[in-house]
Amino acid sequence: MRRTVITLVALLAAGPALALEPIAGSITYGGANPRLEKSPVGSTFVHRIEDGTGEYEERYIVQPDRTLRLVSRVRRNDR
Repeated sequence: MRRTVITLVALLAAGPALALEPIAGSITYGGANPRLEKSPVGSTFVHRIEDGTGEYEERYIVQPDRTLRLVSRVRRNDR
């Protein structure tokens, strides 16, 4: 039980350090901070990026202040 609590506290503390960073082609790459005024808060969407060696799918969520947060990235190997 104690180990579980310690692990949970460590994960919560490390949360910001484990945040997914944008890559070239990401909507939020280079500090861009677009706002989606018409999209419902909490809605998600997928953005696809090709880099010549493959394709990535990134999932974004609309925050309460209407900015976007990158929540996942998957490399697609469909080629």
